[in-house]
Amino acid sequence: MNSSGPGRAELTIRAIRARAVEVPMRRPLVTGGGTVGAVPLVLVDLATDGGITGCAYVICYSRIALQPMAALIANLGAVVENDRLAPHDIHHKLLRRMTLLGRQGMTGMALAGIDMACWDALARAHGVPLVRLLGGVPRPVPAYNSNGLGLIGPESAAREARELLAGGFAAIKVRLGYPSLAEDVAVVRAVRASVGPSVQLMSDYNQCLDVAEAIRRGHALDAEGLVWIEEPVRADDYVGHAAIAAALRTPVQLGENLWGPPDLIKAIAAGAADFVMPDAARIWGVSGWLKAAALAEAHGLPMSSHLFPEISAHLLAVTPTCHWLEYMDWAEPILQEPIRIERGHAIIPDRPGHGMAWNEAAVTKYQVA
Repeated sequence: MNSSGPGRAELTIRAIRARAVEVPMRRPLVTGGGTVGAVPLVLVDLATDGGITGCAYVICYSRIALQPMAALIANLGAVVENDRLAPHDIHHKLLRRMTLLGRQGMTGMALAGIDMACWDALARAHGVPLVRLLGGVPRPVPAYNSNGLGLIGPESAAREARELLAGGFAAIKVRLGYPSLAEDVAVVRAVRASVGPSVQLMSDYNQCLDVAEAIRRGHALDAEGLVWIEEPVRADDYVGHAAIAAALRTPVQLGENLWGPPDLIKAIAAGAADFVMPDAARIWGVSGWLKAAALAEAHGLPMSSHLFPEISAHLLAVTPTCHWLEYMDWAEPILQEPIRIERGHAIIPDRPGHGMAWNEAAVTKYQVA
């Protein structure tokens, strides 16, 4: 591993580049909103005057947001050009710039893309993995396979569930929200019968129910041994989630749609969930995650991740209430070395930064002009 000299980390940001790509998914995901077959990503490269470059990616969810997101990241990058590579200072500088524009949606995600690239560059400058820069050590992080298991019916879900255990996974997630409660229960039971009693089974409603229906379905699912029921109602309905959590025996999970630590504070105040699972981009990057982890610890909330497994593994390794890493392979086609899964755990690479580097041939192939 490379080491850095006394002044090596005293770098300044020279330029930030953003590129839009659309990467085909190996296993398309069927949801209530339709089938998702490709993932739109904006790749961020942050170059410094010392020749060190940090990188990150942001998931845009829709192709129509690709170019606007890339442009926004590039424009925000211009705001911090020639600034010292100090992630916390840059984070707060950009937050202040967004006081009038707002810190949710694309602005918050653009800020996070720059933040994650800053932390990657700083860890590379020190010649250590990100987890070590944050005060931890590389260690296996428990992961569940979240690829697939969309709304595909009992037979297909049972078959796909077995496939998702390949590579040593012992935990998977199934999407629910079929037209009827009976269909939800049938899918859960089919998956359970297929994978056996020892596999941990999470569920996700993707915000498709109202509170009364969520309680009705939740009561029926309480006997099915689910690890959690995720986002049964609209993500920002913290009062509704609190009512559901109070009514069910199965833990309620939310967090992927929290916009920064302030939203987590609101969710905690409402008693909205038993577990939380921030998204590295929506929580405002590494800087936002660290604040969220402190809040989760203070309130005794087990904390998992949403998407971004490559950087989330580092973050969960320094999260006091670390719970589960959500594994998705969406970015793997454009990475030189995807994150490894062994015996159901994500293995943090022992190389500087978060460990990602672009496969430039694949980036060129999937780039959106």
